[in-house]
Amino acid sequence: MNPIVLIPARMASTRLPGKPLADIAGRPMIVHVLDRARAADIGPVAVATADRDIADVVERAGGTAVLTDPALPSGSDRIWQALQQLDPQGLHDTVINLQGDLPGVDPQNLRDVLRPLADAQTDIATLVAPVRDGAEAAAQSVVKVACTFAPDAQVARALYFSRLPIPWGDGPLWHHIGIYAYRRAALACFVSLPESGLEKREKLEQLRALEAGLTMGCARITTAPFGVDTPADLERARATLGNMA
Repeated sequence: MNPIVLIPARMASTRLPGKPLADIAGRPMIVHVLDRARAADIGPVAVATADRDIADVVERAGGTAVLTDPALPSGSDRIWQALQQLDPQGLHDTVINLQGDLPGVDPQNLRDVLRPLADAQTDIATLVAPVRDGAEAAAQSVVKVACTFAPDAQVARALYFSRLPIPWGDGPLWHHIGIYAYRRAALACFVSLPESGLEKREKLEQLRALEAGLTMGCARITTAPFGVDTPADLERARATLGNMA
């Protein structure tokens, strides 16, 4: 594999406008994410953004930024357009989509997400972590994955994603982490597809891939990195990362 890490970021967040540039421990959030991605040391890293302000901050931090069409509907479309600009020759056969709102992501997680692609039949890889308690299981903001890990296995196939606590019955629940590794051909296929019925119903983009017959694999990790979606999340990130500084 020859991976590239692309970080989609935009200022127009519904719940926390301007969050990529929110200050955390003296640095914009997008720079924290950029630094974590570079620390993984698995390939080049770039930020895909429609906003000049974000691109300027990334470039001042020594990073690469690609300006993309503001009209693109999703982060997946944004990274695909950035990939065409950065790598028109198709040298990178694996594309990691790292969300720009994960300032505390462990660089090891970017290596972990590549593990399911060791199976040639897997088109897209992602991460899961154990659901810790009933509140996490019930939270609609926490996406759950129906998957089963064989004893001592670290990789499983994703069968379905939902905001409900699936599957029913006794056994572990798995919290989906929105970091993806795509085979380049799978990403090209994915962004060419229209929204699917289940995607619209659950408000989960990854269901488009499953409905189209793409195979998704999950790598298990111990703890889900926290995302920043709300002002409360931002204060948590400031407290956590400020203590680490």
